[in-house]
Amino acid sequence: MFEGQPQAELDRLIKGNPEFKQLYQRHKELDKKVLDAELGVLPIDDTTLARMKREKLAAKDRLTQLYATLRH
Repeated sequence: MFEGQPQAELDRLIKGNPEFKQLYQRHKELDKKVLDAELGVLPIDDTTLARMKREKLAAKDRLTQLYATLRH
């Protein structure tokens, strides 16, 4: 999600901001579940998959906002 950004900067935000850490971990968890569902490894219904995708996108949007605010 933050490709091209210095890993040290991400690590600093993850360690220094509880909201960023929680959202980052939740986004990673949802990313894996969505991928597994799309590959057929995780059997879930379309409604649940759509909800997970919306939650993942909301987490990404908030992470992007936090990143822009906190990295300076």
